[in-house]
Amino acid sequence: MSLADASDLTTHSHADDHGAEITGAGWVYAIVALLVVLWGTSIALFGIPGLFIPAVGAVPVIFLALVLISRG
Repeated sequence: MSLADASDLTTHSHADDHGAEITGAGWVYAIVALLVVLWGTSIALFGIPGLFIPAVGAVPVIFLALVLISRG
């Protein structure tokens, strides 16, 4: 690659790729992956309590989600 090629601004850049953006379901997958990694870290640091305490803490959130879903 020469200096003349580097100064050419009309070439294709990676910023123009449409697949590089996280949209729609991509955010959901990213958040789920982050939660799984955090839960795994909790298990690695605290052992069995690190497994159970986040699950017990998630019960009210899941219960509320089920109530909201059932109400329509």
